[in-house]
Amino acid sequence: MSRTRFTRRLPAAVAAAGLALAVAACGGESSTSSQGTTAAQADELKPNADLTQQELQITVWDGYTPKELPQKVKEKLKVKDMRITLHATNEEAMTKLTAPGDSGIDVAFVSGQYAQALNEQGLLEPIHPELIPNLANLYPEATQLAYDKGNKYSVPYTWGTTGICYRTDLVKDEEVPKSWNAILKPPAWADKKVTMMTTERWLALPALKSLGYSVNTDDDKEIAKARELLLAAKPHLLKYDDTTFGDLLKSGEAVMVEAWDGWCPTSEKNIKFALPKEGSDLWVDTMVIMKSSKNKEAAHALINFILDPEIHSWAAENINYKVPNKAAMERVQVPEGSLLGIKPAELLNGEVIVDLGPSSTKYTRLSSEVTQS
Repeated sequence: MSRTRFTRRLPAAVAAAGLALAVAACGGESSTSSQGTTAAQADELKPNADLTQQELQITVWDGYTPKELPQKVKEKLKVKDMRITLHATNEEAMTKLTAPGDSGIDVAFVSGQYAQALNEQGLLEPIHPELIPNLANLYPEATQLAYDKGNKYSVPYTWGTTGICYRTDLVKDEEVPKSWNAILKPPAWADKKVTMMTTERWLALPALKSLGYSVNTDDDKEIAKARELLLAAKPHLLKYDDTTFGDLLKSGEAVMVEAWDGWCPTSEKNIKFALPKEGSDLWVDTMVIMKSSKNKEAAHALINFILDPEIHSWAAENINYKVPNKAAMERVQVPEGSLLGIKPAELLNGEVIVDLGPSSTKYTRLSSEVTQS
């Protein structure tokens, strides 16, 4: 199944609006914000609420949930109705969710650092674990992610990492990409046959990691050194590309590309994925419940339903992304060599991307200076 392309960029407008987070420069756990929600601030919910009197509206990326999900939810949970609205990017979702007034959204699918930002603004309902017994299906590692340790306000839906996707038949054996420098300083035979991402945090990632820095650094000197490296790499790139790099590999126009693991078309016999020796990230897409929701019991029931192994395994089988649900992944037939076989412990070697609040604008400037120069 073709997957809808989307980006996970935190928009400058949102960062500038004051989604400030007290996070460690090296990706540590965020501190408790006076604006963020806590268990004490949570609404009192009824475990036996009559869901027939509630209805649901969610916002999610196109193709990221089964098409029949609304019908299944209505049949299983007996809610009055369920509607899905779509967003193409995290930016679109944040615009909906942070606009003045009630967005009407009950459950939103957003990436981890955006869930963190929403919580710091007091916009999220804390997760009531007693209403989501299927949380027990998650890998233990999925409860200890830096942006939300303990899943206090978000529940992970998919997770993965970023690396180098390459054509085995067009890359010499001795040149198999083992370092981010393979795309930052490509050999002569790969000149102008390499792509990098343009979205802010992922544009910076290869340079930061090759220099030994954190993907969450907000140090001006470190970002400046990354900028120098990225500007030096630019003349040797085919293009900046977040969406069609798989097609460019298939056609042979590109030989190596920066890629999210799930989008590296390893089903093609001549295409493989490599994690650079300097390390990479761990990205997570999550489900959150809006504080403004009038259907919070139904929202929790929906998340619990999605965490059912039969339902959650759909994501791995159809969009080629790993899910942090042990029971669901045990149902999935993983082809030999598939990236779905990456273990949670391996993923956790990556650095969890967290929101940097006002410092996010540093990456906005970096992206503009590099890609538009």
